[in-house]
Amino acid sequence: MDNSLNMGDAQPGLKDATRTSTDENFPVASRLIPAALRPHVHLFYLCVRAADDVADDGDMEPERKMQLLTEMDEALQGNQPRNGITAYALDHRASTEETGVSIDHARHVLQAFMMDVTKLRYRNWSELINYCLFSAAPVGRFLLDLHGDPVTAKTHTDALCNALQILNHLQDCKDDYQALDRVYIPTDYLRDQGIDVTALEAERCSPQLRAVLDQVLDRTDELIVRARPGPGKIKNLGLKLETAIIITIAEKLSARLRRHDPLAERVELSGFQKAMAVLQGICWGLVAR
Repeated sequence: MDNSLNMGDAQPGLKDATRTSTDENFPVASRLIPAALRPHVHLFYLCVRAADDVADDGDMEPERKMQLLTEMDEALQGNQPRNGITAYALDHRASTEETGVSIDHARHVLQAFMMDVTKLRYRNWSELINYCLFSAAPVGRFLLDLHGDPVTAKTHTDALCNALQILNHLQDCKDDYQALDRVYIPTDYLRDQGIDVTALEAERCSPQLRAVLDQVLDRTDELIVRARPGPGKIKNLGLKLETAIIITIAEKLSARLRRHDPLAERVELSGFQKAMAVLQGICWGLVAR
């Protein structure tokens, strides 16, 4: 299988989709994943990352974004020729034909990115979770599908992926608002505190916005708790350990977001904190039943 990508054919306005999964907060295709499966994980990652970069391009018109995302979706179904943007989708399609994994996981993520182009606010928690079920949960479902793990773990991986997505939203809440006028924080949470999205323009969180962020973190922590039985339901040892590590990282990042201000600084784990999370996750994953 050819993993090469010709960025010379890339569409104007498309960011560099070749940035690696190690640039993310959470590991995507670490060495815990069986070597034979890593290329397939990487191709899935490149496909959804390319689509994400289109949706998040602040210089591209919405109509152009929808055109490119539609072309990618059609390519996933085998209905588009190969070009700069469809190459990612076609490579992933070829991967799914080899593995038997459903193409719907990637298509669902693309639906979320199409939503990102047109939907800039979320009225309540339910709307936000519905978005995450398209933007985040399919990633966990893809990995379970690829590893041949039972669907009984899906409830837990859905909760984990949704939690990761929301933590990332909180990390990027100011940048998303300023660059894209996109706000994932539920509008009713803001309204209940007597503020609106303009609170994200400040240099630091007001007490009211801090209360909103903590409310979002409370709900996110509930998702992480729901995810904790996941490692015990996963049969593949590598994926079991990977899941335990990611849950541990999510717990630590949530705690850090409570103590630090995402408007004033980039809130993330240090290298040491990530290393400790990896060790703790491995120890937990090895005994998870």
